[in-house]
Amino acid sequence: MSSDPILRVHGLKTYFYTFAGVVKAVDGIDLQVKKGETVGFVGESGSGKTVTAQSIMRIVPTPGKTIGGTIEFEGRDLLALTESEMQHIRGKEIAYIPQDPTTTLDPVYSVGNQLTEVIMRHQPVSKKYALAKAVELLHSVGIADPEIRINQYPHELSGGTKQRIAIARALSCNPSVILADEPTTALDVTIQAQILELLKDLKQKFNVAMVFITHDMGIVADTCDRVTVLYAGQVCETGTTEQVFENPKHPYTEALLSSVPSLALKKEKLSVIPGNVPNLIQPPSGCRFHPRCSYAKQVCIDKDPELESIGDGRLVHCHRWKELDLKSAVAS
Repeated sequence: MSSDPILRVHGLKTYFYTFAGVVKAVDGIDLQVKKGETVGFVGESGSGKTVTAQSIMRIVPTPGKTIGGTIEFEGRDLLALTESEMQHIRGKEIAYIPQDPTTTLDPVYSVGNQLTEVIMRHQPVSKKYALAKAVELLHSVGIADPEIRINQYPHELSGGTKQRIAIARALSCNPSVILADEPTTALDVTIQAQILELLKDLKQKFNVAMVFITHDMGIVADTCDRVTVLYAGQVCETGTTEQVFENPKHPYTEALLSSVPSLALKKEKLSVIPGNVPNLIQPPSGCRFHPRCSYAKQVCIDKDPELESIGDGRLVHCHRWKELDLKSAVAS
Protein backbone atom coordinates (compact mmCIF):
# COMPACT_ATOMS: atom_id res chain seq x y z
CA MET A 1 0.00 0.00 0.00
CA SER A 2 1.39 3.39 -1.01
CA SER A 3 2.16 5.80 1.84
CA ASP A 4 1.01 8.85 -0.14
CA PRO A 5 -2.74 9.54 -0.33
CA ILE A 6 -4.27 9.12 -3.78
CA LEU A 7 -7.23 11.26 -2.63
CA ARG A 8 -6.87 14.10 -0.16
CA VAL A 9 -9.79 16.29 0.93
CA HIS A 10 -9.02 19.29 3.14
CA GLY A 11 -11.36 21.87 4.68
CA LEU A 12 -14.23 20.92 2.37
CA LYS A 13 -17.33 23.10 2.69
CA THR A 14 -20.53 22.40 0.77
CA TYR A 15 -23.60 24.47 1.63
CA PHE A 16 -27.18 24.36 0.40
CA TYR A 17 -28.78 27.75 -0.24
CA THR A 18 -32.46 27.21 0.54
CA PHE A 19 -35.39 29.59 1.13
CA ALA A 20 -35.22 28.67 4.83
CA GLY A 21 -31.53 29.58 5.07
CA VAL A 22 -28.03 28.24 4.37
CA VAL A 23 -27.67 24.56 5.28
CA LYS A 24 -24.03 23.88 6.25
CA ALA A 25 -24.18 20.22 5.21
CA VAL A 26 -20.40 19.79 4.97
CA ASP A 27 -18.44 22.29 7.02
CA GLY A 28 -14.68 21.76 6.99
CA ILE A 29 -14.25 18.03 6.39
CA ASP A 30 -10.81 16.39 5.97
CA LEU A 31 -10.30 12.97 4.38
CA GLN A 32 -7.32 10.97 3.09
CA VAL A 33 -7.37 7.73 1.12
CA LYS A 34 -4.30 5.72 0.13
CA LYS A 35 -4.14 3.41 -2.86
CA GLY A 36 -5.59 0.00 -2.09
CA GLU A 37 -7.15 0.88 1.28
CA THR A 38 -10.76 1.14 2.40
CA VAL A 39 -11.74 4.15 4.49
CA GLY A 40 -15.05 4.06 6.34
CA PHE A 41 -17.12 7.24 6.49
CA VAL A 42 -19.54 6.72 9.35
CA GLY A 43 -22.22 8.76 11.11
CA GLU A 44 -25.97 9.21 11.51
CA SER A 45 -28.21 10.37 8.67
CA GLY A 46 -27.59 14.07 8.13
CA SER A 47 -23.93 13.95 9.14
CA GLY A 48 -22.66 14.87 5.65
CA LYS A 49 -21.45 11.50 4.34
CA THR A 50 -23.29 11.47 1.00
CA VAL A 51 -22.78 15.20 0.35
CA THR A 52 -19.02 14.69 0.81
CA ALA A 53 -19.06 11.94 -1.85
CA GLN A 54 -21.16 14.11 -4.17
CA SER A 55 -18.71 16.99 -3.63
CA ILE A 56 -15.75 14.79 -4.58
CA MET A 57 -17.57 13.72 -7.77
CA ARG A 58 -18.78 17.30 -8.31
CA ILE A 59 -22.38 16.18 -8.63
CA VAL A 60 -23.86 18.16 -5.73
CA PRO A 61 -27.54 18.76 -6.56
CA THR A 62 -29.02 22.26 -6.75
CA PRO A 63 -29.18 24.40 -4.59
CA GLY A 64 -25.96 22.98 -3.15
CA LYS A 65 -22.55 24.52 -3.83
CA THR A 66 -19.02 23.68 -2.76
CA ILE A 67 -17.67 26.99 -1.46
CA GLY A 68 -14.36 26.08 0.17
CA GLY A 69 -11.55 23.61 0.65
CA THR A 70 -9.56 21.44 -1.73
CA ILE A 71 -10.09 17.99 -3.26
CA GLU A 72 -6.77 16.65 -4.53
CA PHE A 73 -6.76 13.52 -6.66
CA GLU A 74 -3.32 12.32 -7.77
CA GLY A 75 -2.00 15.84 -7.28
CA ARG A 76 -4.82 17.62 -9.17
CA ASP A 77 -7.34 19.89 -7.44
CA LEU A 78 -10.68 18.63 -8.73
CA LEU A 79 -12.41 21.87 -7.76
CA ALA A 80 -10.14 23.78 -10.17
CA LEU A 81 -11.00 21.60 -13.19
CA THR A 82 -13.51 22.53 -15.88
CA GLU A 83 -16.64 20.37 -16.21
CA SER A 84 -15.19 18.89 -19.42
CA GLU A 85 -11.99 17.91 -17.60
CA MET A 86 -14.00 16.51 -14.71
CA GLN A 87 -16.02 14.30 -17.08
CA HIS A 88 -12.81 12.47 -18.00
CA ILE A 89 -12.21 11.66 -14.32
CA ARG A 90 -15.79 10.98 -13.23
CA GLY A 91 -16.57 7.31 -13.89
CA LYS A 92 -13.13 6.52 -15.28
CA GLU A 93 -10.71 7.34 -12.43
CA ILE A 94 -13.19 7.94 -9.60
CA ALA A 95 -16.34 5.82 -9.66
CA TYR A 96 -19.51 5.98 -7.60
CA ILE A 97 -21.74 3.16 -6.31
CA PRO A 98 -25.12 4.62 -5.30
CA GLN A 99 -27.20 3.68 -2.28
CA ASP A 100 -30.14 2.69 -4.49
CA PRO A 101 -29.14 1.48 -7.98
CA THR A 102 -32.78 1.74 -9.13
CA THR A 103 -32.42 5.52 -9.21
CA THR A 104 -29.32 5.46 -11.44
CA LEU A 105 -30.09 2.59 -13.83
CA ASP A 106 -32.13 3.89 -16.77
CA PRO A 107 -35.37 1.85 -17.07
CA VAL A 108 -35.59 2.23 -20.88
CA TYR A 109 -32.13 0.82 -21.71
CA SER A 110 -30.86 -2.71 -21.33
CA VAL A 111 -28.08 -3.61 -18.90
CA GLY A 112 -25.75 -4.15 -21.85
CA ASN A 113 -26.45 -0.71 -23.32
CA GLN A 114 -25.80 1.01 -19.99
CA LEU A 115 -22.51 -0.79 -19.36
CA THR A 116 -21.17 -0.42 -22.91
CA GLU A 117 -22.00 3.30 -22.90
CA VAL A 118 -19.70 3.86 -19.90
CA ILE A 119 -16.91 1.70 -21.37
CA MET A 120 -17.02 3.36 -24.81
CA ARG A 121 -17.22 6.86 -23.32
CA HIS A 122 -13.87 6.49 -21.60
CA GLN A 123 -12.04 3.97 -23.79
CA PRO A 124 -11.41 3.92 -27.57
CA VAL A 125 -12.94 0.47 -28.17
CA SER A 126 -15.53 -1.05 -30.49
CA LYS A 127 -19.10 -1.86 -29.51
CA LYS A 128 -18.30 -5.58 -29.86
CA TYR A 129 -15.35 -5.32 -27.45
CA ALA A 130 -17.37 -3.22 -25.00
CA LEU A 131 -20.17 -5.80 -24.98
CA ALA A 132 -17.71 -8.62 -24.32
CA LYS A 133 -16.17 -6.54 -21.53
CA ALA A 134 -19.64 -5.97 -20.05
CA VAL A 135 -20.32 -9.73 -19.98
CA GLU A 136 -16.94 -10.27 -18.30
CA LEU A 137 -17.76 -7.60 -15.70
CA LEU A 138 -21.12 -9.18 -14.87
CA HIS A 139 -19.37 -12.51 -14.42
CA SER A 140 -16.73 -10.91 -12.16
CA VAL A 141 -19.41 -9.54 -9.79
CA GLY A 142 -21.03 -12.96 -9.45
CA ILE A 143 -24.06 -12.60 -11.74
CA ALA A 144 -25.18 -15.95 -13.15
CA ASP A 145 -25.87 -16.24 -16.91
CA PRO A 146 -24.35 -12.83 -17.79
CA GLU A 147 -25.03 -13.41 -21.51
CA ILE A 148 -28.75 -13.42 -20.68
CA ARG A 149 -28.66 -10.60 -18.10
CA ILE A 150 -26.92 -8.29 -20.56
CA ASN A 151 -30.13 -8.12 -22.62
CA GLN A 152 -32.47 -7.57 -19.68
CA TYR A 153 -33.87 -4.30 -18.32
CA PRO A 154 -33.61 -3.03 -14.72
CA HIS A 155 -37.27 -3.80 -13.89
CA GLU A 156 -36.62 -7.50 -14.64
CA LEU A 157 -33.89 -7.76 -11.99
CA SER A 158 -33.82 -8.16 -8.21
CA GLY A 159 -32.37 -5.48 -5.91
CA GLY A 160 -29.25 -7.53 -5.26
CA THR A 161 -28.63 -8.08 -8.98
CA LYS A 162 -29.10 -4.37 -9.71
CA GLN A 163 -26.58 -3.52 -7.00
CA ARG A 164 -24.09 -5.97 -8.55
CA ILE A 165 -24.64 -4.26 -11.91
CA ALA A 166 -23.97 -0.88 -10.30
CA ILE A 167 -20.71 -2.31 -8.91
CA ALA A 168 -19.81 -3.72 -12.34
CA ARG A 169 -20.43 -0.30 -13.89
CA ALA A 170 -18.19 1.33 -11.28
CA LEU A 171 -15.40 -1.15 -12.13
CA SER A 172 -15.85 -0.91 -15.89
CA CYS A 173 -12.98 1.54 -16.50
CA ASN A 174 -10.60 0.27 -13.80
CA PRO A 175 -10.89 3.31 -11.48
CA SER A 176 -8.33 4.17 -8.83
CA VAL A 177 -10.99 5.18 -6.26
CA ILE A 178 -14.55 3.95 -5.68
CA LEU A 179 -17.01 5.89 -3.52
CA ALA A 180 -19.53 3.34 -2.19
CA ASP A 181 -22.53 5.19 -0.74
CA GLU A 182 -24.26 2.77 1.66
CA PRO A 183 -24.39 0.12 -1.11
CA THR A 184 -26.12 -2.49 1.07
CA THR A 185 -28.81 -0.35 2.74
CA ALA A 186 -31.68 -1.25 0.40
CA LEU A 187 -30.93 -5.01 0.49
CA ASP A 188 -31.97 -7.81 2.81
CA VAL A 189 -29.42 -9.15 5.29
CA THR A 190 -28.34 -12.22 3.28
CA ILE A 191 -27.73 -10.18 0.13
CA GLN A 192 -25.97 -7.48 2.18
CA ALA A 193 -23.41 -10.05 3.33
CA GLN A 194 -22.85 -11.23 -0.24
CA ILE A 195 -22.32 -7.67 -1.52
CA LEU A 196 -19.87 -6.88 1.30
CA GLU A 197 -17.84 -10.01 0.55
CA LEU A 198 -17.90 -9.12 -3.15
CA LEU A 199 -16.59 -5.61 -2.49
CA LYS A 200 -13.79 -6.95 -0.29
CA ASP A 201 -12.79 -9.49 -2.94
CA LEU A 202 -12.87 -6.91 -5.74
CA LYS A 203 -10.76 -4.48 -3.70
CA GLN A 204 -8.07 -7.17 -3.34
CA LYS A 205 -8.31 -8.23 -6.98
CA PHE A 206 -8.15 -4.75 -8.52
CA ASN A 207 -6.16 -2.97 -5.74
CA VAL A 208 -8.70 -0.15 -5.80
CA ALA A 209 -9.05 2.43 -3.02
CA MET A 210 -12.53 2.67 -1.55
CA VAL A 211 -14.47 5.16 0.55
CA PHE A 212 -17.23 3.13 2.21
CA ILE A 213 -20.06 5.36 3.41
CA THR A 214 -22.25 3.78 6.08
CA HIS A 215 -24.06 4.30 9.38
CA ASP A 216 -23.31 0.71 10.44
CA MET A 217 -20.30 0.32 12.74
CA GLY A 218 -20.40 -3.45 12.18
CA ILE A 219 -19.80 -2.97 8.46
CA VAL A 220 -16.89 -0.63 9.25
CA ALA A 221 -15.31 -3.25 11.52
CA ASP A 222 -15.67 -5.90 8.82
CA THR A 223 -14.53 -3.99 5.74
CA CYS A 224 -12.47 -0.88 6.54
CA ASP A 225 -8.78 -0.24 7.19
CA ARG A 226 -9.36 3.23 8.58
CA VAL A 227 -12.43 5.16 9.70
CA THR A 228 -13.55 8.79 9.80
CA VAL A 229 -16.46 9.54 12.13
CA LEU A 230 -18.70 12.44 11.05
CA TYR A 231 -21.26 14.48 12.96
CA ALA A 232 -23.31 17.43 11.69
CA GLY A 233 -21.02 18.10 8.74
CA GLN A 234 -17.74 17.91 10.67
CA VAL A 235 -15.11 15.26 11.46
CA CYS A 236 -15.20 13.93 15.04
CA GLU A 237 -12.19 11.67 14.76
CA THR A 238 -10.06 9.68 12.34
CA GLY A 239 -7.83 6.65 12.88
CA THR A 240 -7.32 3.05 11.94
CA THR A 241 -10.38 0.89 12.54
CA GLU A 242 -8.54 -0.90 15.35
CA GLN A 243 -7.56 2.40 17.04
CA VAL A 244 -11.05 3.87 16.88
CA PHE A 245 -12.86 0.72 18.02
CA GLU A 246 -10.43 -0.16 20.82
CA ASN A 247 -9.63 3.36 22.01
CA PRO A 248 -12.22 5.95 20.90
CA LYS A 249 -11.29 9.55 21.63
CA HIS A 250 -14.56 11.38 20.87
CA PRO A 251 -17.77 11.00 22.91
CA TYR A 252 -19.83 10.63 19.72
CA THR A 253 -17.71 7.67 18.63
CA GLU A 254 -18.23 6.08 22.04
CA ALA A 255 -21.98 6.66 21.71
CA LEU A 256 -22.06 5.04 18.23
CA LEU A 257 -20.11 2.01 19.46
CA SER A 258 -22.33 1.66 22.54
CA SER A 259 -25.48 1.67 20.41
CA VAL A 260 -24.40 -1.40 18.41
CA PRO A 261 -26.42 -4.47 19.56
CA SER A 262 -24.34 -7.20 21.23
CA LEU A 263 -25.33 -10.85 21.53
CA ALA A 264 -23.14 -11.14 24.62
CA LEU A 265 -25.18 -8.45 26.39
CA LYS A 266 -28.61 -9.43 25.09
CA LYS A 267 -30.31 -8.91 28.46
CA GLU A 268 -29.16 -5.32 28.80
CA LYS A 269 -31.01 -2.37 27.34
CA LEU A 270 -29.68 -1.03 24.05
CA SER A 271 -27.86 2.29 24.46
CA VAL A 272 -29.28 5.21 22.51
CA ILE A 273 -27.90 8.66 21.75
CA PRO A 274 -30.32 11.23 23.20
CA GLY A 275 -31.69 14.00 21.00
CA ASN A 276 -31.35 14.47 17.25
CA VAL A 277 -28.81 15.66 14.69
CA PRO A 278 -28.98 19.48 14.87
CA ASN A 279 -30.51 21.86 12.37
CA LEU A 280 -27.57 22.78 10.13
CA ILE A 281 -29.09 26.14 9.20
CA GLN A 282 -28.52 27.21 12.80
CA PRO A 283 -26.07 24.67 14.27
CA PRO A 284 -25.29 24.76 18.00
CA SER A 285 -22.54 27.06 19.24
CA GLY A 286 -19.15 25.57 20.06
CA CYS A 287 -18.92 21.81 19.55
CA ARG A 288 -21.94 20.70 17.53
CA PHE A 289 -22.29 17.53 19.59
CA HIS A 290 -22.47 19.29 22.96
CA PRO A 291 -26.32 19.29 23.32
CA ARG A 292 -26.25 15.46 23.19
CA CYS A 293 -22.94 14.88 24.99
CA SER A 294 -22.89 13.66 28.60
CA TYR A 295 -19.33 14.99 29.01
CA ALA A 296 -20.00 18.56 27.82
CA LYS A 297 -18.68 21.50 29.87
CA GLN A 298 -18.92 25.25 29.35
CA VAL A 299 -15.92 25.34 27.00
CA CYS A 300 -17.75 22.89 24.71
CA ILE A 301 -20.68 25.33 24.48
CA ASP A 302 -18.52 28.43 24.03
CA LYS A 303 -15.82 27.32 21.60
CA ASP A 304 -15.59 25.02 18.59
CA PRO A 305 -12.59 22.68 19.17
CA GLU A 306 -9.79 22.33 16.65
CA LEU A 307 -9.40 19.13 14.63
CA GLU A 308 -6.25 18.13 16.50
CA SER A 309 -3.54 15.68 15.44
CA ILE A 310 -2.78 13.38 18.41
CA GLY A 311 -0.16 11.10 16.85
CA ASP A 312 -0.25 7.76 15.02
CA GLY A 313 -2.18 9.42 12.19
CA ARG A 314 -5.16 10.14 14.45
CA LEU A 315 -7.25 13.32 14.41
CA VAL A 316 -9.73 14.31 17.15
CA HIS A 317 -12.23 17.18 17.32
CA CYS A 318 -12.86 17.43 21.08
CA HIS A 319 -11.78 19.80 23.88
CA ARG A 320 -11.67 17.05 26.51
CA TRP A 321 -10.18 14.04 24.72
CA LYS A 322 -7.08 13.93 26.97
CA GLU A 323 -9.05 13.62 30.21
CA LEU A 324 -11.86 11.28 29.12
CA ASP A 325 -11.69 7.52 29.53
CA LEU A 326 -14.15 6.38 26.87
CA LYS A 327 -15.66 2.94 26.47
CA SER A 328 -14.29 0.86 23.56
CA ALA A 329 -16.19 -1.55 21.32
CA VAL A 330 -14.24 -4.37 22.97
CA ALA A 331 -15.31 -3.25 26.44
CA SER A 332 -18.92 -2.81 25.36
